[in-house]
Amino acid sequence: MKLYYSFFLILLVTAPLITTVAQNRMVLTVDQAVETGLANNKALKISSYGLKGAEAKLNESSASRLPSLSVSAVYTRLSEVDPFSIVTPFGKFDLAPSILNSYTTKLTLTQPIFTGFKLKSAVELADLGFQSAKEDYNKSKDEVVLNIKSAYWNLYKAKQFKTLLDENISQIKARLKDAKNLFDQGLLTRNDLLKLEVQLSDVMYRRADAENAVELSKIALNNTMGLPLGTETDISEKADLTDMAYLNLNDLITTASANRPELKAAGLRIKAGETGITMAKSGWYPQVAAVGNYNYSRPNQRIFPTKDEFKGTWDLSLSLSYNLWNWNATSYQTEQAEAQLDQARDGFKSVEDLIILDVTQSYLSLKQSVSKVKISEQGVEQAQENYRLTSDRFKQGLALSADVIDAEVALLQAKTNYNNATVDCMVSLARLNRAIGK
Repeated sequence: MKLYYSFFLILLVTAPLITTVAQNRMVLTVDQAVETGLANNKALKISSYGLKGAEAKLNESSASRLPSLSVSAVYTRLSEVDPFSIVTPFGKFDLAPSILNSYTTKLTLTQPIFTGFKLKSAVELADLGFQSAKEDYNKSKDEVVLNIKSAYWNLYKAKQFKTLLDENISQIKARLKDAKNLFDQGLLTRNDLLKLEVQLSDVMYRRADAENAVELSKIALNNTMGLPLGTETDISEKADLTDMAYLNLNDLITTASANRPELKAAGLRIKAGETGITMAKSGWYPQVAAVGNYNYSRPNQRIFPTKDEFKGTWDLSLSLSYNLWNWNATSYQTEQAEAQLDQARDGFKSVEDLIILDVTQSYLSLKQSVSKVKISEQGVEQAQENYRLTSDRFKQGLALSADVIDAEVALLQAKTNYNNATVDCMVSLARLNRAIGK
C-alpha cells in the first residue's frame, strides 16, 4: 500500500512536467516552421513598427487637408482709466464705462483651399512612404523566410549525418564480430583486429560531435523562429529534390524584376522624388484659406455700448497670402528635390543590377547543387559496391582489415557528400525563391 501511495505521489508531482515537455515539443514541416517564424520572429516585429509609423504619417498628412477646429480662452486684467463720457445740459453721461476684467473665448474653424499643391504633395509623399515601408517589411519577411528554411535544412543535414554515423557504427560492430571470429581461427592478426577497434572508437567520437551539432542546429532553428531556445523542436520533412532543368535564367530575372520588394521600393522612391519637386515648387503659389471665428467675450468689443456681460459674435473671412521675396529659397528647395530625384533614379538602376546579379548567382548555385547531387548519387552506388566486394573478400580471409576500413570510410564519405549536396540543393532553391521574390 505504501508503495502504491509513493507511486501515486511521484506521478502527481511529475505529471505537470511531463505535460509541459509534451506541450513544448514541436514537430514541424518547412511551411509550419516558416509560419511559426513569421508569427514570432523579433526582427520582423521590429520591422512592423516602422510600417505602423508610416501608416500613422499617412493619416496625419491626410488630416491636414481637412478643416481644423481650435479653441482659445484669454483672461485680461486692465489698468484703470477714466470712462468715456459726455456732458450735456441734462448732465454727464458715461458712454463707455471702464471694465477692468476682460474674458474672451474664441472658436476658430480653418479650411485650406489652395496651398500651391503643398498639402496634396505631402499626402502623396506619405502614401509613397507607406508603400515603401510595406516593401521594406516584405524584404525583411523574405530574409526571415530564407533564414528559417536554411536553419531547417541545416538541422536536417545534422540529423542525417548522425544517422549515417549510427549506421556506420552498426556496420563496424558487425565487422568487428566477424574479425574476432577470424582472429580466433588464426586467420587474422591482432594488429588487424586493433585497427577495427580504433576505427570504432573514432566513429563513436565523431558521433558525439554529431549529437552536439544536432542540438546546436535545433537552437539555431528556434532562434530564427523566435521561439525559446529550449523548445524541443523536431522536423518531419525530408529533402525532396525536384528537377530544375526547366528553369530559364531570363524568365527568373523577369520574375524578380516584377516581384522583388527592393526594386518596388526603389521605384516608389523615384515617384517620391517627382512629388518632392512639386512640393518644393509650392512656394511659387499663393496660399488661400477660409477662416471662421466665433467669439464669446465679456465685454464684446463689437457691441456698443460696452457692457460687462458675455456676448457672442461671429465672422467669416477668406485669406490670401503670397511670399513676394524669400531670397530664392524656393529655387534652392527645388534644386534639392531634383537632386534627390536623380539620386533615386540612379539608385533604382543600382538595385536592378544587384538583383540581376543575385538571381544569376542563385541560379548557378542551384545548378551546381543539382549537379553535385547527381555526382554524389553515383559515388554512393560505387562506394556501396566497393564495400560489398571488400566485405565479402574479408569474410573469406582474402582482404585485410585496412581494406575494409578504407571501404567503410569511402562509403561514409560518399553518403555524407550526398547528404550535404541534397541539403545544399534545398538551401539553394530557397535562396533562388527569395532572389525572384517568390
